[in-house]
Amino acid sequence: MSSASPVAPVEQPPLSQAERVVDTFIAPSKTFSDIRRSASWWVPWILLAIASVAMVMVVDKKLGMEKVVENQMALSPKQAERLDQLSPDQRASQIQTIVKVNRIIGYAYPVLLLIIIAIMAGVLLGTFNLGLGQRLTFNQCMAISMYASLPGIVKALIAILAISVGGGEAFTFQNPIASNLSALVDPSSHFLYSIATSLDVFTIWAIVLTGLGYGCVTKLKRGTCMAVAFGWWAVVVLGGAGFAALFA
Repeated sequence: MSSASPVAPVEQPPLSQAERVVDTFIAPSKTFSDIRRSASWWVPWILLAIASVAMVMVVDKKLGMEKVVENQMALSPKQAERLDQLSPDQRASQIQTIVKVNRIIGYAYPVLLLIIIAIMAGVLLGTFNLGLGQRLTFNQCMAISMYASLPGIVKALIAILAISVGGGEAFTFQNPIASNLSALVDPSSHFLYSIATSLDVFTIWAIVLTGLGYGCVTKLKRGTCMAVAFGWWAVVVLGGAGFAALFA
């Protein structure tokens, strides 16, 4: 009697960096599975940085940072009231300081994004390795988070388009486009407004990609990886909403 020999699994051919970026949108499992081979994450970060700086440049040119600060003040009546209590010269000086800070943060956002994603990668590395017995590397976690963040490019491009055609009068960096539930909540209710803003199509897309990414790279069930990704997201959202309500 002849015994059938086991069939070896077909290896996925290596992907180029461009293929990884495209597949994140059309076949994300291919991108995240390829991270087991190479944990390079510089290309998505560069693309995110370009999109971010491009959006800030368009906002600065078409709307002006003064308009953005005015919109932000409208969402924080208490801060606006404190400014109104100042003399005209002091108020103008404070507004200009806020404008300068917004401009600096806007153009420096790629660096801030890198730091934020590094923190996220470290937290998820600890969660999966220490809590769930996996053997991930920090670079693998960085790569998953970077590629999972790519929907942010689509969001930035939509914001750029809206502003370029004469829209975006209510633009803020916290809420650049109407892709969340913030329109259903009174902005003066800072806790609920922060949560509603976080319930964003592009944010949820990124969280789903994160869970999928860890499902492809680890040996865990996809549902477990999704639970970890959404669990940490919920912690961040509730913490951020509490902070917004406390310092509003």
